[in-house]
Amino acid sequence: MPELPEAETIARGLHAAIAGQRVQRVRVHREEVVEPMTPAAFRRALTGRRVQSVSRRAKWIVASLDDGARWVTQLRMTGRFTWNPPSALRTEPHLSISLLLDGTQGGGVLRFYDIRRFGRVWVLDPAGWSALDARLGIEPLSREFSRRSLAGLLDGSRAPLRNVLLDQKRVAGLGNVYANEACYLAQLDPRRLAQDLDESEIERLHRAIKTVLRSAVERRGTSFSDYRDILGGEGEFQNDLEVYGRSGEPCRRCGGAIARIVLAGRSAFFCPGCQH
Repeated sequence: MPELPEAETIARGLHAAIAGQRVQRVRVHREEVVEPMTPAAFRRALTGRRVQSVSRRAKWIVASLDDGARWVTQLRMTGRFTWNPPSALRTEPHLSISLLLDGTQGGGVLRFYDIRRFGRVWVLDPAGWSALDARLGIEPLSREFSRRSLAGLLDGSRAPLRNVLLDQKRVAGLGNVYANEACYLAQLDPRRLAQDLDESEIERLHRAIKTVLRSAVERRGTSFSDYRDILGGEGEFQNDLEVYGRSGEPCRRCGGAIARIVLAGRSAFFCPGCQH
């Protein structure tokens, strides 16, 4: 599932491709992708609108439109965009939405594919966007994400540390891959109760979260099977993973075997020898 670095990479690619362009035509190939909107309402909300910018909030892709609305996309498990030269808005396998855009720098067709069909694409008015934004937690690469703010998010929680880090109402955009990697870098056991971390451990975790996410953004995310940028390119951070997906392999820090456990129904990876 795309997390913050993958969503950031896609948003940057979309901004470079479609910012300043106007939506000429919209075709909804799978109606469920825009629910609870209707396909007709989705087409009306986008057709004729100019895209002012594209950015990211948590794991969402957010395009600001010239009428103040936001065109938002939740990629979920297998959602991805492609950007191609202008062509007919044809039906293809796994294609959910296609849009023809035109601008001074030349237009193209933006397509949203989703094999698992969990992704969602909506157009929200300012009030709708504010309500969505308010439900999301602090951005871990923002100035507001300080050691003190992280301590406040962990304080009083008897849930495992890894689970707390995945709570999008607390830390927005941090997913399972990078939560595992941050715990490893901070030398913290993901099973630890979040409230039990002391000041020095919180400091290490804060620094590790920022380091891991910045590195992953620089490497354009992690590609396992489905994630690609809008031009079809893979990320490179999978080559840098220390624990995620490496069960049974040697820890590069101490040589012990990486372990896999299940926390709240999701895999967690860590080194029992050097994460405490």
